[in-house]
Amino acid sequence: MMKRIYFLLGILGWIAGVSTARCANPGDEVVVVYNTRVPESKGVAEHYAALRRVPENQVLGLDLPDREAMSREEFREQLQKPLAEALTKKQLWRLDAQIAPAPGPEARRLERKVVEARFRYVVLCYGVPLIIRADPDLLEDGLDKIPPVMRRNEAAVDSELACLPYLDQNMLLTGPRANALFGVTNAQSLNPTNGIVLVARLDGPTASIARNLVDKAMEAETNGLWGRAYFDLRGLTNGDPARMGDEWIAGAQEVCRRLGYETIEDTNEMTFPASFPLSQVAFYVGWHDDNVSGPFARPMVEFMPGAFAYHLHSFSAATLRSTKRQWVGPLLEKGATATMGFVAEPFLGGTPNIATFFERFTFSGFTFGEAAYASQYCVSWQTTVVGDPLYRPFGRSAAELNDDLQRRHSPLLEWSYLRALNVDLIMGAPLEQMVSALENLPLTKDSAVLQEKLAELFTEQGKPSSSVFALQKVLQLKPTPQQRVRVMLGLASRLVALGREPEAYSVYQQFVAQCPDYPDVLAIYQKLEDLAQKLGKRSDIAKYQRKINQINSPHTQSEKWPWPGR
Repeated sequence: MMKRIYFLLGILGWIAGVSTARCANPGDEVVVVYNTRVPESKGVAEHYAALRRVPENQVLGLDLPDREAMSREEFREQLQKPLAEALTKKQLWRLDAQIAPAPGPEARRLERKVVEARFRYVVLCYGVPLIIRADPDLLEDGLDKIPPVMRRNEAAVDSELACLPYLDQNMLLTGPRANALFGVTNAQSLNPTNGIVLVARLDGPTASIARNLVDKAMEAETNGLWGRAYFDLRGLTNGDPARMGDEWIAGAQEVCRRLGYETIEDTNEMTFPASFPLSQVAFYVGWHDDNVSGPFARPMVEFMPGAFAYHLHSFSAATLRSTKRQWVGPLLEKGATATMGFVAEPFLGGTPNIATFFERFTFSGFTFGEAAYASQYCVSWQTTVVGDPLYRPFGRSAAELNDDLQRRHSPLLEWSYLRALNVDLIMGAPLEQMVSALENLPLTKDSAVLQEKLAELFTEQGKPSSSVFALQKVLQLKPTPQQRVRVMLGLASRLVALGREPEAYSVYQQFVAQCPDYPDVLAIYQKLEDLAQKLGKRSDIAKYQRKINQINSPHTQSEKWPWPGR
């Protein structure tokens, strides 16, 4: 029976991990920039350069403001021009004068263009400013061609610096610039010779967090990016002008589903509540809370090494230093490896098409930097890209990675089999055959991940008692804390449905003892009180009524953890 799963690993090798021409040492394509005024900035730069083997002469220290925001003049005189001059001096690119074609009767003009480049990426390190402030005195010709709402000249440093090849071409700074390379399928075309630099930053609330982004990226490149994928849509209707955001997220969800990830999609207007058991997160995409909320505001989030997390909100990266405000900083502090965000209002059409990002990052095997810029409709705008741009967890086929995990006896092998099984089901394998294959896989008996999947398949088969048995087995196999929450709640509800109230009652009692910080513990005590009534446990009824009254008291409510919501 396992032949089917092994066969699917070969199929996965075809649909994911598509190879493209790559530099022998990707670090050769990187220029690293740090702020000489911030000691920690150089430390992050040196750490990254050592791990990615960036040539020493491609690590540049610049004298920059030691704050997150800089003026247009500071950006131009202290970052943009010095960087361009250093690239020329170090022969990392070559510019040549060319006659630019002009449409219609306009005169052709002479302009300098990048005709050769030895680099594609620029990595900005912790301490390099994030935001270019608006300049009210900036006057430019051609503003009449820009919609009034877009006539703004503030920008993300990353996004403006991505246009470095146009430095000598009098590029309009007001409003966004269309990204001519949106949606490209050839990663190598994302090159300064085609007018774009792939700019990302190693940043976050602390220098330690910024430094660890490359560590986690390289760990996932070695072991694979495993876990579950969570997509939090808003359930917008066809008449809503913002529905495009839901469609993008739904597209990203479908990419992950077809790759075989355990995929959870929520279409309620509200974001995930704090009580949602968000476990083993490989991917998260959601919108549209002002500040970090729900499970992500809790003390611990189960991000897997290499996790990509993205929350679509207009000011999600207004600062990267806070662990409580906006989204990018808190997501990084909780353990995300890569993300994107916005320093100011981008409008929905000015945000990345997240479905395109997911397709390029996974199926096409793009690096994080390549996928980030292939998914942006515009540059010189508000998007910041945070994480190692060389991060490429899908650079190997699934079959090759599976073999490697087997050789190393890695505990992550369970995820590889789970992914292959899910793809097999998507491709139409009979449910009974896959259940049998999973039951007979030796790894299943010791895997909380595979036992939980077995419980799900038993439910689909209409075998609730078998599903209960599998969930009980999960709890004996050291599940993660949030997996334990999900499994215990699922087990209790299944037991109630089977009329096994005494067992359900016992599970709920264990739950409140083992998960005392569960945000919605009130709901559990209400279930316990209801079951105590049915089972005639009078002393317990009184006990749980007191617990419920205590939780509902104004004094207790004022002291509860302030879980934000939309």
